[in-house]
Amino acid sequence: MKRSVLTRYRVMAYVTAVMLLVLCACMVAKYGFGTGKDLTLVVSQIHGVLYIIYLVFAFDLGSKAKWKFGKLLWVLISGTIPTAAFFVERKVVREMEPLVADGTPQPAKV
Repeated sequence: MKRSVLTRYRVMAYVTAVMLLVLCACMVAKYGFGTGKDLTLVVSQIHGVLYIIYLVFAFDLGSKAKWKFGKLLWVLISGTIPTAAFFVERKVVREMEPLVADGTPQPAKV
């Protein structure tokens, strides 16, 4: 598997997790203090689009790594639980690092 598959998953996992935390803060401001209604709308839409991209990249990684359905489902759902994506991403990277090609060209076998 190419390193780029893992890298784009990692980037989207972090971006999605950070945006979910921002969205949670906006929701607290909106419902707890009655402010930030427009900001919550914008942040929620941005998070929604980024989460869809995260789903595509996580599914791509899972299909190339031949994960079982339960593991794939947990990785996909982790983008909806605040802070879970940080921990799941770290675990996935530790598991996938040995399987990733280092990118150096290999001599052709004759």
